[in-house]
Amino acid sequence: MRPRERREGGEQDLFRSRLDQIIDMNHALVKLARTIDWRFLEEKLGAVYTDKPGQPPLPTRLMAGLAILKHTYDLSDEALCDRWVENPYFQYFCGEAFFQHALVFDRSSLTRWRQRMGEEKLKALLQESLAVATRTEAMKPSDLARVVIDTTVQPKAVMFPTDAKLLSRARERLVRLAQKLGVRLRQSYRRVGKLALIKHQRYAHAHQFKRANRNLRKLKTYLGRVIRDIERHIVGNEGLREPFVRPLFLARRVLEQDRRQRGRKVYSLHAPEVECIGKGKAHRPYEFGVKVSVATTVKHSAGGQFVAHAAALPRCFQSIGLGHVARDGTPPELTNVAIAVSHRRSITWRFSFTKLSGRSEKLPII
Repeated sequence: MRPRERREGGEQDLFRSRLDQIIDMNHALVKLARTIDWRFLEEKLGAVYTDKPGQPPLPTRLMAGLAILKHTYDLSDEALCDRWVENPYFQYFCGEAFFQHALVFDRSSLTRWRQRMGEEKLKALLQESLAVATRTEAMKPSDLARVVIDTTVQPKAVMFPTDAKLLSRARERLVRLAQKLGVRLRQSYRRVGKLALIKHQRYAHAHQFKRANRNLRKLKTYLGRVIRDIERHIVGNEGLREPFVRPLFLARRVLEQDRRQRGRKVYSLHAPEVECIGKGKAHRPYEFGVKVSVATTVKHSAGGQFVAHAAALPRCFQSIGLGHVARDGTPPELTNVAIAVSHRRSITWRFSFTKLSGRSEKLPII
């Protein structure tokens, strides 16, 4: 079902005052809210919904406004929810007509909305950011004639990977999924698996590596038994096979991978796209995350430097260090340029012929 979008209707309430009557209408967020083309965002982001029956999703302006505020002020989801309740300008920016004393959404709705939109749909926020910049004369379309393309690492909030933790977590995920689908396993190894993990960590900390490796082999044995037990249950049962395909694939990779092997490895089960990327920093020789490409304008506009393109490049490169090449043999510099240029036209077409009018205003750039 499509979201029920909010419109400016001048609704009145006998016991409450409208937000536009109690806040400063010259505030930067109020000006930005008036400048953004919310209907364009509703058209782009609302395309992922269908007209099937069900609970209507939250309004597009509310969710898109929250995403803009989150990145503008560099807030976590929890901090954003706290600020939204106590800040009337945040609420007005998201389309509220009256002050809300409690959240009108759940914190987990932010995560689910981002997952539903995906990378392609969220590019509309970048498009509208640049369109707002041109309409307010913070940037000229000619400033995009030359851009600087560079790559960096976007760190992921993942636990530091160790073989023992990954083996234990893979077994726990398979056991949890089997219990959810009603698959009866011979043994879950919940108690002995937890004990083996604790012993491995304690022995490794005490530099008793023979005993630590003994418990590591136990964890591998437990995971292998669970994998084979599940495979026996799903043979010939397509209904059970489908939900187990991805978890079993990741569990086998964790079981078979070696600490010193080259090439792809699993560092996080909930985010398998994470790579170990070495950048040569003195304080942090390597980071766990995803390589991202960012294109910024060469010329400093009236509103500063603008990001014209951003894209994640998961599993594209072995490393980000100098001298490394892509897996197909292409040098990273040429590959980064090709990827950025291929996407740049689709992002910049909307404002490339925008007519500049009005005077420049200092607005927070999305």
